[in-house]
Amino acid sequence: MDTIFNKVVDFRGEIAALLCAGLWAIASVIYARLGELIPPIQLNLMKGIVAIALLLLTILIKGELLIAISPLPLCLLILSGIVGIGLGDTAFLAAINCLGARRALLIETLAPALTAILALVFLEERLNITAWSGILLSVFGVAWVAVERTFNRSGTVIHLWQGLNFSLLSAIATATGSVLARAAFLHGNVSPLWAALLRLSGGLLIIVVWISFPNRRRSFQLETLRSRRVIAAAFFAIFFGTYLGIWLQQTAIKFTTVGIASTLLQTSPLFVIPIAIWRGEKVSLRAVIGVTIAIAGIALLFYLK
Repeated sequence: MDTIFNKVVDFRGEIAALLCAGLWAIASVIYARLGELIPPIQLNLMKGIVAIALLLLTILIKGELLIAISPLPLCLLILSGIVGIGLGDTAFLAAINCLGARRALLIETLAPALTAILALVFLEERLNITAWSGILLSVFGVAWVAVERTFNRSGTVIHLWQGLNFSLLSAIATATGSVLARAAFLHGNVSPLWAALLRLSGGLLIIVVWISFPNRRRSFQLETLRSRRVIAAAFFAIFFGTYLGIWLQQTAIKFTTVGIASTLLQTSPLFVIPIAIWRGEKVSLRAVIGVTIAIAGIALLFYLK
């Protein structure tokens, strides 16, 4: 029993990343439907406010309200939230509206490689050839799954280019935010719970500044929020995808290298397959092969330890 527990502790970063990816897959499906009714910036604002309230409640229950955080990690986490959540999540939600969840997730698979390169340059986190092989296998497997049937989706060229730009912006912002968060953990002893709260606060801060402009407030859709069904769906996605998701994300970034964490966090398309089967969709051989390749890459990353 002790051996099993020790193994779980050794892999807590990787396990947290995979759990986060699974929760984000569920939330992405719901966010894709909500995006038809609620603008991305408004949806990001909603999930930030609700998730921060839930995190503060959790911190209060756990008795971690009064802690000391040095200025550098504090600033890094807030900046990480501004870039990765305020900018990155808004861009991703906009990309889902333009491209659909699957194609948007496909382009997001660029994030792990970008994260590993940024970590190498700025944090000197060097990965050996086995780790790079695992990352490339996982990214290829996820992309193989995500790209299937994406080009059958209708839409104007302008719409597709907008979605592509939003997706690339999201991938770059996500990678940058992850590296900044990892730097914060390396420069101070911050709990994943507080890191999640500070990152969300940074993201919420930039959103509030953005919507303070009069021309931005006019884009808000308040009528849809009167629907109990919409509110229930939004709360479900926020609770699992944002509140629990970002907590697990910060746990992953703290307890494993940011390149590996980012790779495992981007495996959401693999978890979409069981959802598709549950919804009665047919799963192709291509999807099964992609999952197998990605799992082989994930196994290689776990084997490193």
